[in-house]
Amino acid sequence: MQRRDFNLLLQRSALALALTPWTQAMAEPVAQRISWRTQPFALGVASGRPRSDSLVLWTRLLLRADDAHLANKALPVELEVFADAALKQRVQVHTITTNAVRGHSVHAHLKNLKPATDYWYRFRCGDAFSAVGHARTAPALNADVQQLRLALTSCQNFEHGLYVAHQEIAKESLDFVLFMGDYIYESNNPQTLPRKHNNEEPKTLAQYRTRYEQYKADPMLQASHAAHTWVLMWDDHEVVNDYANDQDRNYTDPQVFLQRRAAAYQAYFEHQPVLIAPDPKRPYDMRLYDNFRWGQLADVWTLDCRQYRSAQACRDPLRGGGRMITQCSELDDAQRTMLGFEQERWLHDSLSVSQASWKLLAQATQISSTSVPAPTGRAYWNDAWDGYPQARKRLLQTVIDAGLKNVVTLGGDVHMNIAANLRQEPNNPDSPVVASEFVGTSISSRGMGEKAMSLIRCSNPDLLHARADERGYSLITVTPEMLRCDFKTTATPAGSEAGFKTQASYAVYRDKVGPQVL
Repeated sequence: MQRRDFNLLLQRSALALALTPWTQAMAEPVAQRISWRTQPFALGVASGRPRSDSLVLWTRLLLRADDAHLANKALPVELEVFADAALKQRVQVHTITTNAVRGHSVHAHLKNLKPATDYWYRFRCGDAFSAVGHARTAPALNADVQQLRLALTSCQNFEHGLYVAHQEIAKESLDFVLFMGDYIYESNNPQTLPRKHNNEEPKTLAQYRTRYEQYKADPMLQASHAAHTWVLMWDDHEVVNDYANDQDRNYTDPQVFLQRRAAAYQAYFEHQPVLIAPDPKRPYDMRLYDNFRWGQLADVWTLDCRQYRSAQACRDPLRGGGRMITQCSELDDAQRTMLGFEQERWLHDSLSVSQASWKLLAQATQISSTSVPAPTGRAYWNDAWDGYPQARKRLLQTVIDAGLKNVVTLGGDVHMNIAANLRQEPNNPDSPVVASEFVGTSISSRGMGEKAMSLIRCSNPDLLHARADERGYSLITVTPEMLRCDFKTTATPAGSEAGFKTQASYAVYRDKVGPQVL
């Protein structure tokens, strides 16, 4: 059996187990009996942070009114880990105690695992059992890996459409899902038709928890989490649209805004398979950026483009956040940063010494330019890397100075599929192409209209492919000789028609910079 077929069998087995009704497992003996009236594992299960010898597994107990008498108790949750999809070969058992302080969330850091190995897991608390999840560890650090296969995803506004892309992703044969931000949306739009958010715009921890509960209860999203390990990064909507460090669009007092950010970060931690919680002394700080090694084949960096960035250049004095700007001298300020200087140094140091065949920089937005002509020169969107051109130059200068080859950036945020060349001077043919870029469209969030999209395409020759009219995910396949990107899409709104197609396919060949159409 080929590896792809074997992995597909594994994923389908995990998906089938994940959808098994929770009551079917209740007949098993339970050492400590807690009787539940409603299913406490209604938000599903998830795995993340794949290392060669470890994983993070997650779930959260959802206590409804019928089980309110348990809300103030410390609740033991048992985790079982298996080496087979039939759940016959149990390899680890752990008990984790959770309580209301952490929203009854459960994070288990599994260690002493085998590299490049499939595991299955489930949680139980009293007479309730979770769905079954499937996870996979990374290869050994020096392993001669022949393939990495991932789904690049982002931007899943619940109100804008169904999560049919996640239903497709659950069926794919993948090593992991790479989610690049906007897991939830904080805003409410009364004009949106497909479905509605169930509470007011969140600002407190309780409100953010409620918003996550609605998202995590979606069965298609649950299937994607149950089938695959996820690598996650956030963007802005996990807190509020277009926030930058301690600034929001309304010019809220930074100390007040940081209280909201702390609530949002805590809620994010409580609902994701991540390892590091917010800093107890500074609850509005949470280290999320990270580096993942996939044997000798690839290094993957996940970069935080929100928490440490400078405020957008030339903001509107009445309404901050993103907008198109022209003749803005702030763009030339070398002290402005997208990543924060500490994260910049960390990336520079680790990227410069990488010996992996491929270097993948996963960050939340678009690095290539989308600027357009304006009566007074060029107009730039100041919330993307166009609004941080000196930081973009520093990033690409690292690639140049270290003589790095096979650097590919992966992004989201802009609700469009992008294949692009990356230069220090965007769209300047005299500036060499030094890296390649793929940006994936949104899971469900709406894209811009074709008139604006056409102007962007015509104005930016570095954009080899740019479409915002469809929703979906990008299938990234990495081998020693090639990185391939297949844009998998369906119509807007997502779920309005059956099936997915391949919108376009591009490849970056080893030691040959720039995407090539297939």
